[in-house]
Amino acid sequence: MNQKWLMGGALAVGVLGVVFFSGEKEPVPAAALTPVPASSPADTSVAASAPVAAMLKAPEKKLDEVRVLIAAEGESVLAAQMAGRIVGISAKLGDRVNQGQSILRFDCDEQQARLNMARAESDGAQKVYEAKAKLQSMQSASLLEVNQAAAEAEKFKAQIQLFQAQLRLCSINAPFSGRVTKLRIKPYESVVVGQQLVEVINDEKLKVQLNIPSLWLARVKAGNPFEVRIDETGKRYEATVRRINGKVDAVSQSVEIEGELVGRPEDLLPGMSGVAIFPDAAPDVKPDVKK
Repeated sequence: MNQKWLMGGALAVGVLGVVFFSGEKEPVPAAALTPVPASSPADTSVAASAPVAAMLKAPEKKLDEVRVLIAAEGESVLAAQMAGRIVGISAKLGDRVNQGQSILRFDCDEQQARLNMARAESDGAQKVYEAKAKLQSMQSASLLEVNQAAAEAEKFKAQIQLFQAQLRLCSINAPFSGRVTKLRIKPYESVVVGQQLVEVINDEKLKVQLNIPSLWLARVKAGNPFEVRIDETGKRYEATVRRINGKVDAVSQSVEIEGELVGRPEDLLPGMSGVAIFPDAAPDVKPDVKK
């Protein structure tokens, strides 16, 4: 009986040992227990100052460059001065016209008929006046009759001038030599007084329009040369300051100036834009860098 008890105790101890051994955690590899080195204060300061250094090294926009626009020396929108129907268009979009050349023509048969009628009536009134004056010299007509006949003759002369002026409105002529940039009418359309019909520009001479900071006024004067770089052509052109506005815009702190191109470059068109470069125009302002 003692032998059975001893064998049972040994078996129980063995089972407990197996259970205890199976409950242990697996050992962690030595590589996973390697400590991670902490960042030093010097490394932290270098990482934080990297964006600042990048900003300081970034290229800055030049202070002596401003945007510029090429414009025509003259530009006009021609409107109808009379109501009527368009019967002829002698110029198309982009065509070059000379000063005084007809671009649009109205149907003015009625105005021409009125002028012819006024001329006929004027001739009759003039003959009546001459006859009254002759009778008055023979004491056969009074002075009053002569004056009335003279006034009637003058009235019809004034009507002739009125209808002639109306006939001059029947043709829309170019106010200057240039090019047609927009046609807002088609043949045989009817228009009203004041309706815009055609746009003409004088591109024989181009000008430069730009706004400069008001701080530049100490160095930019009328007659100063500057350079223009046009985006559409990629070329540089010489120009001079022609006019400076007498008022500074209080909101933008800028002033409008007008420049004149040297010569007439054939590859430039009104509406092109680019950059105007003024040598040494910007004031010498040192950046305020706080340590």
